[in-house]
Amino acid sequence: MLTVFVVEDEPQTRRYFCECVAGATDLRLAAEVGTVAEARRWLAGESLGPHVALIDLGLPDGSGLEVIRQVRQQFPACDVLVISMFGDDDSVMASIEAGAVGYIHKDEAPHDVATTIRQVHAGASPISPMLARRVLRRFRVEPSPPTAPTADTTGMLLSAREQAVLELIARGFSYAEIARLQTISVHTVQTHIKNLYKKLSVHSRSEAVFEASRMGLLKSFESR
Repeated sequence: MLTVFVVEDEPQTRRYFCECVAGATDLRLAAEVGTVAEARRWLAGESLGPHVALIDLGLPDGSGLEVIRQVRQQFPACDVLVISMFGDDDSVMASIEAGAVGYIHKDEAPHDVATTIRQVHAGASPISPMLARRVLRRFRVEPSPPTAPTADTTGMLLSAREQAVLELIARGFSYAEIARLQTISVHTVQTHIKNLYKKLSVHSRSEAVFEASRMGLLKSFESR
């Protein structure tokens, strides 16, 4: 049973997401609040924290970015999705910088909302290919000479299949799309991604893209 924390000030939208969670047998609503202050109070009283948090940015008493940062600091294992409108890439970028792993649209169908929550908890990161490129540009850090990876060390770090999966992750493809492009099962894709996370010492897609870019493992993708 996955627990979900909803932070949204617009009553109708908050009710919609809560109903999406309630309608899924494997999801449970941990709490619903509409302000930064309410979110802080609820988080302060929690010991385990939710599995997934859906957080809007435009709250009446502050920015949802404050809540995202507190969630990530207090419960690092919690996956955060920013509640977004179509075309709101700048806000999504700010959320990813604060610790979110992607976004969920306000007008997604109930089944898609539940599916996105499950996929995120399983390690997916719902961002568009265009946004993935922006993440790469934003977080690109030139490695210092002593630690810059060589072709040999890169080859030792990742297998050819893991490298291919990594580049597709950075381009924003879903698990199913990666499976189809690589002619493998979704389960195998998940296994490769878990191995990638372990080797890169990360816990989410956005972290994997950032770390791989920092290490120079996405150089071929960035030059396309």
